[in-house]
Amino acid sequence: MGIKPQLLSNLVASLEESSCVKKRGSKMRFFNWTSPIETQARVMDPMASGVIHQIGWNVDPQDLIHIPEHWQLYPAPEKSLHLLLGMIYVFLWFAAIIGNGLVLWIFCSARSLRTPSNMFVVNLAFTDFLMFTSIPIFIYNSFHGGFAAGWLSCQVYALIGSLAGISQGMTNACIAYDRYTTITRPFDGKLTRTKAFLMIVFVWMYTMPWAVLPMFETWGRYMPEGYLTACSFDYLTRTFDNKLFVGSIFTCSYVFPMVAIIFYYSQIVNKVFAHEKALRDQAKKMNVESLRANQQHKNESTELRIAKAAITVCFLFVAAWTPYAVLSLIGAFGDQGLLSPGVSMIPALACKLVACLDPYVYAISHPKYRLELQKRLPWLAIKEESDSQSTVTESSGPPLSTA
Repeated sequence: MGIKPQLLSNLVASLEESSCVKKRGSKMRFFNWTSPIETQARVMDPMASGVIHQIGWNVDPQDLIHIPEHWQLYPAPEKSLHLLLGMIYVFLWFAAIIGNGLVLWIFCSARSLRTPSNMFVVNLAFTDFLMFTSIPIFIYNSFHGGFAAGWLSCQVYALIGSLAGISQGMTNACIAYDRYTTITRPFDGKLTRTKAFLMIVFVWMYTMPWAVLPMFETWGRYMPEGYLTACSFDYLTRTFDNKLFVGSIFTCSYVFPMVAIIFYYSQIVNKVFAHEKALRDQAKKMNVESLRANQQHKNESTELRIAKAAITVCFLFVAAWTPYAVLSLIGAFGDQGLLSPGVSMIPALACKLVACLDPYVYAISHPKYRLELQKRLPWLAIKEESDSQSTVTESSGPPLSTA
């Protein structure tokens, strides 16, 4: 079976033409219908041009002076990272606004929840709500790939973040104190409205200088950080004044609330353990199983519930602010090479995440709060019995209210 003359002549002509192209030194690769088909992927690489942009490459010249040189040493992140962070913050914004908004609405409008202890819950929800009023700035910057909102928006973002963050820590300390006095001194330890109000006023007076001074650069200053989509106080400048500011704000805004929270909750746990031990010893002397009426053995013991509540509250505060505290100390006193832009975005995300969880941890499991939600929003299908009893019903913390 031979080859057709026409096909053979086409093949010879093709080979001759290919040979001529090679002899002319052409760099073009010649293809014809006799060559095997080679599939090639379509490359969509923004760096295909070979230009690697640094962080801050798209910032206006008049704003570039506000960008720390440390961040400008790193390559700009991919657009997909900006979009991912932006979408995460959109989700957190909705969760925080709805959760904290419900807490503010229910606790302020329900007469049964207007107690001195619950004033701290309202203040905590307000600080969490306040923190998320600045999140649209971050989302806008993320969707535009960097420092798009400008220097004024950066200052506003950092100011709101400082006000909300520091007041959160101090409010948590007040809640710990309130629980401590209510549980350890149930007859004379409950706060009055006046005392609770004065404590809240003190929280905001204590917070205000740490937020306002950097705003006017009287002591410390605000700056963009990480991918330049968020702003915080300057922890990178190595001057004496700035190091002193970082050390002071670390001590007053993190160490003091942390020590208070750990102390008061440890005292609560010790008190409850001692009380439960006394009840067991007395029951043993009376040859009864328990001195508690209607106690169900399948339920968790009281001391275990209290311990879990204390650990949860402490863990949330530690999880929220320890990363930022470590970040600021490394920036001011340690090896700044450890602080890449991606690493610096993690502490801010942790703070925002905990601000979303606060309304659920502090309020949603509160029996009276759940009852009010059941009355006002029956479509939530919340099932809470109206005869729920609690030894600490006025406590600001839900787990303690079931103790």
